[in-house]
Amino acid sequence: MARAFLVVMDSVGIGGAPDAGRYFNKDLPDLGANTVAHIAQACAAGRAEEGRSGPLRLPTLDALGLGAAVRLASNQPAPGLDAKPTGLWGAASEVSAGKDTPSGHWELAGLPVPWDWSYFPEDGAAFDKELVAHVAEAAGTTGILGNCHASGTTIIADLGAEHMKTGLPICYTSADSVFQIAAHEECFGLERLLKLCADVAPYLHARKVGRVIARPFVGTPEEGFSRTTNRRDYAIRPPAPILTDWVRASGGRVHGIGKIGDIFSMQGIDTLQKGSDAALMVHLSEAVQQAEDGSLTFANFVEFDSLHGHRREISGYARALEWFDREIARVLDQMRDGDLMILTADHGNDPSWPGTDHTREQVPVLVAGAGTGTIGAVQFADVAASVAAHLDVSSQGPGRSFLP
Repeated sequence: MARAFLVVMDSVGIGGAPDAGRYFNKDLPDLGANTVAHIAQACAAGRAEEGRSGPLRLPTLDALGLGAAVRLASNQPAPGLDAKPTGLWGAASEVSAGKDTPSGHWELAGLPVPWDWSYFPEDGAAFDKELVAHVAEAAGTTGILGNCHASGTTIIADLGAEHMKTGLPICYTSADSVFQIAAHEECFGLERLLKLCADVAPYLHARKVGRVIARPFVGTPEEGFSRTTNRRDYAIRPPAPILTDWVRASGGRVHGIGKIGDIFSMQGIDTLQKGSDAALMVHLSEAVQQAEDGSLTFANFVEFDSLHGHRREISGYARALEWFDREIARVLDQMRDGDLMILTADHGNDPSWPGTDHTREQVPVLVAGAGTGTIGAVQFADVAASVAAHLDVSSQGPGRSFLP
């Protein structure tokens, strides 16, 4: 009997979406952004030598069609990614407005976002006085720190010491529809941070802010600060059935890996495994070995984005891609007859691009277990329809299956 594995390589974009000119990092539109191609070009030019060396080596993903998908989406050169595909491959575009995690994942799960998200202004204070007062009251503090657009790693470096001294939570946002709260796990308390985020989430969801994210960190001013893996997202619940619901309604089990549970507020999800990307790869391998017939395993690997994309670390992003390529090869070898695995992404985050925010890009669709060939240009929602078709469950979204 069939099983399906949907794996999101968070932010692994392959070239500007058709509407990328409407989306910006600072004053530059995302039209020329290309996460994979620009990393490959930097590697080939010797500009990504920290912790690795030479051309970008992704033999597994390239064999599935990654290089071909880059050429289809953008016609930009991606040195080292020139294999003849042995999988089913294509490139997907998103119809939902935005370039963020909920928009991409909802649509991959068959539900284009049915409203416009709310965003915070870049100039001046990001948050209005009413919102600041609401958060401070929930936190039991006299105010907040930050109140701006920022990179998460930069803002804890800048404000971590003041946070430890004053006890005020660090609140910031980005180009996404998101309200993020950073706090020290020991000084502020992890459970207190999680409760604060849970308490303010309904207020922000009512404003159509997509997510409240808890960003715990540890460290000292002398030795520096680092974020932990105890992040938690408090996202708006999808307003209609999604792929996970379709599978469960048919009697199948749904297993989440990574931040999938947070993104969908556990809607339609039976089990959840979290941790670092290394731990998540172990969980994915175990799922391929043990998941039930008729089941869906839905995974997200976030560290391309969270550790390297936002920080604009080309070498780090290249290392993460090469690690993933090696590890996913072992997982693919464990697949059995009747299995389908789709590797894709939710948006881009070009580490060569100005700014610190996501980039509006097309994403690869790399399919193992469905033969060889090209599916061409498809939509995000077609991914959900294809998984549904493979599992022989009813698709309720606008997508169409691209499976042969």
